[in-house]
Amino acid sequence: MVARALRRERARTGLSLTELARRAGMAKSTLSQLEAGTGNPSLETLWALSTALDVPFAHLVDPPRTRVQVIRAGEGPAVASERVDYTATLLSASPPRARRDLYLVHAEPDEPRISEPHALGVVEHVVLTSGRALLGPTEDPVELQPGDYVTYPGDAPHLFQALTPGTRAVLLTEHT
Repeated sequence: MVARALRRERARTGLSLTELARRAGMAKSTLSQLEAGTGNPSLETLWALSTALDVPFAHLVDPPRTRVQVIRAGEGPAVASERVDYTATLLSASPPRARRDLYLVHAEPDEPRISEPHALGVVEHVVLTSGRALLGPTEDPVELQPGDYVTYPGDAPHLFQALTPGTRAVLLTEHT
């Protein structure tokens, strides 16, 4: 994923491999390995490249979006620091001119909470922090475990159903 994004952004800017490596302060061979998908870039390396390419960091690590996207705990585009014990997993990059609302959800087992469609273009993002839940589009919900992430259109009917006591989630609604 990073290799494809690097090639795409370098082509967009018209920079040579040599020039991008120089601007990012790295060896040309390192950049070549990253573009070939054989390198394992650190957080600092990706920041240097995003700065040199003049693109947001997320453009290098955010996977292309589909209508429904699930990221299971331990999966997703993670980058680690080379200096400290720190890993960040980008779950979703904010589109330009978007507004986001963030909620902490507490739910107990019961009937599903059915939500009517929100305004056109609304997208919901959920990270389950504890318990188990069934959620997403009413016609095709997914079951999440702690640490799992899902995104789906909020402008269509959708549901949230706690499957175990003490279910907690972080819900972000994105309005474009």
